[in-house]
Amino acid sequence: MFRKLRISKLFEFMQEAAIHHTEALGAGRAKTLDRGFLWVVTMQHAEISRLPEYDEKVKLVSWPGETMHVMFPRYYELIAENGDVLARGSAVWMLMDVESRSMIFPDEEGIAIKGVTTGREYPLPRPQRPMDATKNTTFTVPFSFADINGHLTNTKYFDIAEDLTSLSSSGRTPKYAAAEYSGEARFGENVDIAIREEENLVFLNGTKDAKKVFKVRIEY
Repeated sequence: MFRKLRISKLFEFMQEAAIHHTEALGAGRAKTLDRGFLWVVTMQHAEISRLPEYDEKVKLVSWPGETMHVMFPRYYELIAENGDVLARGSAVWMLMDVESRSMIFPDEEGIAIKGVTTGREYPLPRPQRPMDATKNTTFTVPFSFADINGHLTNTKYFDIAEDLTSLSSSGRTPKYAAAEYSGEARFGENVDIAIREEENLVFLNGTKDAKKVFKVRIEY
């Protein structure tokens, strides 16, 4: 609405870059999806200097870190034409069995991604501490929010956060955004959301049947 990239699209672009690069590194569909394995993001965050504006040309760079047991780190930079870094981020990916919804041990399945160290890696995300809510609501996952994994697309949580709070819709520019995913929310399911909104911060904590689903934090 303000001719600037939305937070959800920023993370969507970063994930698309990661997926394409992972395929190029030999861990694409033939080794994962066709064998019943799904790539899922468990945590992700980004520090934002500014969001690109409508019709602006930018470059997105993504590279993998060294695999840590079952976790696949990913790093990102969004760069303007003049070389300024507009955003830096990182994420932790895992592989999940589509039937059991349990995590996959990549070594046992012959899946390996060689990590790269550039010196520009943004620190990996950490679990978010809960915050007391100022209001509560319930969200029902619509069909259009469900992805190929059968659950609410992880980037959509940022849209939910912006829709349920007022800072983004008032034109405020986010400086930091983070999300943590602890469980699934599938099409038609209800998620109870506790919301805290402050002068420069929104925080959402989502649960389903009293079990953790997600946390989102956006700082302005």
